[in-house]
Amino acid sequence: GTLASGVTVALKSNGQVEAVTGVEQGAGTPAVFLSAAASEMSTTFDSTNNKVVISYRDGGNSGYGTAVVGTVSGTSISFGTPVVFESADTYYTAAVYDSTNGKVVISYYDNGNSGYGTAIVGTVSGTSISFGTAVVFNSAGSQNESAVYDSANNKVVITYADGGSSNWGMAIVGTVSGTSISFGTEVIFKQANTTNTSLTYDSVNNKVVLTYQDFGSGQYGTAVVGTVSGTSISFGTPVFFSGNNTDTGKTTFDSTNAKVVIAYVDYGSSQYGTAVVGTVSGTTISFGT
Repeated sequence: GTLASGVTVALKSNGQVEAVTGVEQGAGTPAVFLSAAASEMSTTFDSTNNKVVISYRDGGNSGYGTAVVGTVSGTSISFGTPVVFESADTYYTAAVYDSTNGKVVISYYDNGNSGYGTAIVGTVSGTSISFGTAVVFNSAGSQNESAVYDSANNKVVITYADGGSSNWGMAIVGTVSGTSISFGTEVIFKQANTTNTSLTYDSVNNKVVLTYQDFGSGQYGTAVVGTVSGTSISFGTPVFFSGNNTDTGKTTFDSTNAKVVIAYVDYGSSQYGTAVVGTVSGTTISFGT
């Protein structure tokens, strides 16, 4: 057949070439950081120390909230000694890096304290991490937590489903100081059961973008733009990025193209893995196909 100019091709075993839409990349050797069942994992990058920090629930240690520091070298990664940040069963951990203060913030559901929404500040040193005192930001069962760092306002934003308010979608702004964190007042972003929340930060427009599964509207995939001001956050009008039931949505920001990308499971299309591109303008967001 005829190949258009500039098309990426791959060599076949018979010596012919064929057009391809992607090229498989090589990967290094997997490295075990926990020789037990790990769950509720979240990862962040400490850009000051050039380290990766993984937070997780340690199934080999009564479900304790634990973190470990990873060092990347070439195509490999090595790990320091795991450190417990909560000596109780933990769920929904969400780790984020505060680049202004050089601190890792981990939020989680503290099953040892009635499921309260809790956060703790970690400091990386070498291949280890130490923690300050845990702070409660929601005195109710706080589930499906997500966290992001707003670099324009030097704030951490945490979203969650508030078990004390029928799992309504809530957001709260945190301020790191030393090895502690303080919080403003909770803000409702959805008066309905929400789950599968994911956060990203649009560094071009200085906005927080939140995606979630809206049980108040057919479990549709929904996005909303948040604006941090002081110790609070306000939200624009929610926009559906899918008119179907969606699940496990994850969101990231492409700073080169100034676009938000959302990947999700589309239950309206045989549970296919699906992605959509979003563009933030002011306090709203619009989507492509």
